[in-house]
Amino acid sequence: MANRCHIALGSNLGPSVDHLHAAIRAIDGLDHTQVIASSSLYTSPPMAGMKQPDYTNAVIAIDTGLDALELLDALQEIERAQGRERHLRWGARTLDLDIISYGRQCLNLPRLTVPHYGVAERAFVLLPLFEIAPHYQFADGRQLTSLLAACPPQSLTQMPDSKPDFSGASQA
Repeated sequence: MANRCHIALGSNLGPSVDHLHAAIRAIDGLDHTQVIASSSLYTSPPMAGMKQPDYTNAVIAIDTGLDALELLDALQEIERAQGRERHLRWGARTLDLDIISYGRQCLNLPRLTVPHYGVAERAFVLLPLFEIAPHYQFADGRQLTSLLAACPPQSLTQMPDSKPDFSGASQA
């Protein structure tokens, strides 16, 4: 049985838009996985006042037959394939892929917490998620609209004509 999941994508090194488009194609190409929807791309400043380039962000919805840790491993492999190096928390990166939701499950595993632990403070996740699933309710009962209304103000800009095209990608 497929689980509907939401993945947050971010990049602020190199050709960020290209990194996100390539990641969406790679995710759609995973076994038993299909991209269902994609938000537009947004730009946002780095978290915690870090001195680094602005990020390009998006959220996608997927249906997957992979279990949560298989999905995490696959996403981390996509990050590595696109040059992701993990040196500094909230450091600049070519690609960051976070599982925001996994079906209707709450998970608290050593390697994975779902809903994502920082989702309530991240307008760069909440606003793109709202674009593709405006009535979404997280598995822990929190309403997306309530989280978005309570989210600390952040500078976030939607990139015009930026919705990634994943049509024609493989159907798993």
